[in-house]
Amino acid sequence: MNQPRLRFGVIGCAEIAERRTIPGLLAHPEIDLVAVASRQADKAGRFAQRFGCAAVQGYDHLLEDADISAVYIPLPAMLHAEWVERALLAGKHVLVEKPLGSSHFQAVELTELARGKGLVLLENMMFLRHSRHRRVAELLADGAIGALRGLTSTFTIPPKPPDDIRYQPTGGGALLDIGCYPARAAMYFLGPDLTVDGSVLRYDRSREVVLSGAVLLTNSAGVIAHLDFGLEHSYRSDYELSGSTGRLTVERAFTPPPTFSPTVRIHRQSGTEEIVLPPEDQFLGMLDFFVDAVRGAADPSPSVDETVGLARLLDTIALRAHTVYTRHGPYSDPGFA
Repeated sequence: MNQPRLRFGVIGCAEIAERRTIPGLLAHPEIDLVAVASRQADKAGRFAQRFGCAAVQGYDHLLEDADISAVYIPLPAMLHAEWVERALLAGKHVLVEKPLGSSHFQAVELTELARGKGLVLLENMMFLRHSRHRRVAELLADGAIGALRGLTSTFTIPPKPPDDIRYQPTGGGALLDIGCYPARAAMYFLGPDLTVDGSVLRYDRSREVVLSGAVLLTNSAGVIAHLDFGLEHSYRSDYELSGSTGRLTVERAFTPPPTFSPTVRIHRQSGTEEIVLPPEDQFLGMLDFFVDAVRGAADPSPSVDETVGLARLLDTIALRAHTVYTRHGPYSDPGFA
């Protein structure tokens, strides 16, 4: 028997919602986009006209709509916890952009609230839904590079305009917005129990926002991970796994477009092997998982536990960080120090 389509509302008219998420919701065969909410009526109207749904002024008004059973929340990072809680209390399933909250404490509270109400709450760490990372894990398990010795991962993006939300305290800064990706990759390949051996966070002195950072981690087996991230660099999105007999590299690891054909490269003494995989839309993969979880066809508990573990890791990175300050933000002259 066919089940009814999942009826979605979107809380906030963020760039990622316009560029990736709402087109993904519209493309999914088991989802109906009902409404988009904004605090500004004209912004909600523009989105609604473009995407063929209702416009709602005010996030609370969207949550009052009994016709909506699930919401997607792409608000600035520091607003996630408030609106995830409100959505859960309104009886809605929730897909929220990373991070789920601004702290481990918030992540625990929200996931316990969702479990208590029998609702699905998932953080949109969508790169994990791309099958190439499972393929990499299989190669490691098969001994493609021998015994695993280390991981390095980098996610950096060029400076945005000065008024970009990432440079505001409500945006969460580089650690929560960008650093979560390589940190989550380290958990994926090295396991959830990671020790923070050192971290450096570079702040914009004028705004008290993290612009970039570096982290050193180890797991219980002594495998080392080195992570770099930031909002003030040329674009990089990759990871490399080093082993006793070779190394494995993955480029455009975290935000590939749906048309991108990923290549996994295995470098050995004898040469380089390339494994080219078909294009894949990782956001549609995330939506598939969310829909299955709502319908009881998939268990979201492991993903929820990993989200809480990531929040704990990010808290520890911030707590143990050595802090350095810039004199100017990344939007000033290229020679800033």
